[in-house]
Amino acid sequence: MCVNDLVVAGGEPLFFLDYFATGALDVEEAAAVVRGIAEGCRLAGCGLVGGETAEMPSMYAPGDYDLAGFSVGAVHRDRVLPKNVAAGDVLLGLPSSGIHSNGFSLVRKLVVERAGLDYSSECPWDASASTIGDSLLTPTKIYVKACLPLLAGEMLTGLAHITGGGLLENLPRSLPSHVKAIVTGHPALPAVFAWMKSTSGLDDREMLRTFNCGIGMVLIVKKDRAEEARVALRAAGEDVIYDMGVLVEREADEEQVEMKSNLS
Repeated sequence: MCVNDLVVAGGEPLFFLDYFATGALDVEEAAAVVRGIAEGCRLAGCGLVGGETAEMPSMYAPGDYDLAGFSVGAVHRDRVLPKNVAAGDVLLGLPSSGIHSNGFSLVRKLVVERAGLDYSSECPWDASASTIGDSLLTPTKIYVKACLPLLAGEMLTGLAHITGGGLLENLPRSLPSHVKAIVTGHPALPAVFAWMKSTSGLDDREMLRTFNCGIGMVLIVKKDRAEEARVALRAAGEDVIYDMGVLVEREADEEQVEMKSNLS
């Protein structure tokens, strides 16, 4: 997810470093973790240049480990995003691959406490997944290679990575105070989120403040370059692109995201 955040600022990821801490090092387990990190770096086009492994027997229970990391990127000062975001710009959405890495406090409560299941249970929303745990651990989608050509072509005025706080809290971070987003084309909830909504009883607003709800990245594009952006995204392998809405002028007391479509 670090590299997605770099792209939102207009940056290109350069390298990543990891931190792995455990009570007693299991070499096979640690190697599997590093392979996963290396695959993420490959997808982002950045280098895994180092990291730290720490053994602290008194700090971790057997089998537990702590994992963290950070990424460094670069952008020319005059290309930092958001830039020149204005009324009339259009919103394009790219699908998420699943829960990503946000909302898991509620997910755990719903799966274990509300539904009485565990992570080894049969997955109720995805027959192709062997267990609930396997489905929930679907890797976060990395959007770097889809977005970099648009950044290079100066097609984007802004980006929003839909993480904690969902669409309602992340999109406004890329908007100036005088504009708001009118969302008319949010897709129907993917099965995992439909299950979470049904099990939790949350309304649309709370879902949109908690989960990505199927949209992992929102691109803000000038209207006259929107089709050019769609072509570039398809060339980068993005087969599904949602026309989510448009930016309009905002009154001072209005919320910055107005939903005109339901999560149905």
